[in-house]
Amino acid sequence: MSERNHATDLTVIQADDAAWDAFVAGAPNGHLLQTSHWGRFKSAAGWETERVCVGTGGTIRAGALMLVRRLPLGLRLAYVPKGPVGPWWEVEIAGRLFPALDQAARAHGAFMVKLEPEETEPSPAVSVLERAGFRPSPQSVQPRSTIWIDLTLPEEEILAHMKPKTRYNIRLAERKGVVVREGTAADLPAFYVIMQETSQRDGFALHPLAYYQDAFKRFAELDVCRLFLAYYQGQMLAGIMVFQWGTKAWYMYGASSNAERQRMPNHALQWAAMRWARRRGCRTYDLWGIPDEVGQAPERYTETVTERQDGLWGVYRFKQGFGGNVVRYIGAFDRVYAPAAHQLYHLALSFRRRLGTFPGL
Repeated sequence: MSERNHATDLTVIQADDAAWDAFVAGAPNGHLLQTSHWGRFKSAAGWETERVCVGTGGTIRAGALMLVRRLPLGLRLAYVPKGPVGPWWEVEIAGRLFPALDQAARAHGAFMVKLEPEETEPSPAVSVLERAGFRPSPQSVQPRSTIWIDLTLPEEEILAHMKPKTRYNIRLAERKGVVVREGTAADLPAFYVIMQETSQRDGFALHPLAYYQDAFKRFAELDVCRLFLAYYQGQMLAGIMVFQWGTKAWYMYGASSNAERQRMPNHALQWAAMRWARRRGCRTYDLWGIPDEVGQAPERYTETVTERQDGLWGVYRFKQGFGGNVVRYIGAFDRVYAPAAHQLYHLALSFRRRLGTFPGL
């Protein structure tokens, strides 16, 4: 039964999957990682899920998909990826939503709940979070800074906003015989081989093949996911997996072989994905992650690119070439219920990161 706030008509409400997913698609801060479909996908990977919504008269005003994971030593972590959704920072909504999230997280036995909102700086949401007992987290899961490409422009203007070398490389790929096609589930094992090659070269961890197969199957069936593959003379050179929800699209997984890199297959792939997203009515294309130093001082890195190759620096020069707007989110925030467990968790996490065994999404 809904619990009523006597000061307003705002209540904690139940919303079915269809209503929630439509709300996420239409919200300016909606994100694929907050959909019920992402929740089911993560459930298959070992997470529990719970959705908390507040609204008036059965209409959703704001809400959050919460994931809960059992960790070693009996710890349980609650995590809200790219949420909450809606104007959750409004005083009345926050006063209803955060206690409900607390209650849900505690019911699952979580030692903390981590929020990572799709909210860009500067934002009044930070002070709202702090008043609700959240503190900036030393650990984020999603990249804090990224680049958004404006897909509302004509294709010619999107190209014009790119660096000349990037435009040249897009055309060079075609002249050098690179062919881009949409892949199917049958292509995923070969794509994963290239992902492993990329992982070894660039030093990041991977999920098992089954994880990416399940992601592709679920979201391709919804017609919101594409696997773009670049070939030269029948040899797969590179691939990217791109997702869409509402008017946004995200480049989330990618791989490139060490072979024939001079043919610029990755440039051709990204342009193909942008054109696909634009045809589907998307307004933004998210390149999913750049070094946070750039997000903190984008004017410093507009033309200057360091020679660093660690972390996200290795792909920053490539992503920067597509133009777009540098965006920095407010970051991750933790509400801790058990401080000792929280400290233990961060010690274990730093150890895993040093070993390179934390695959992220």
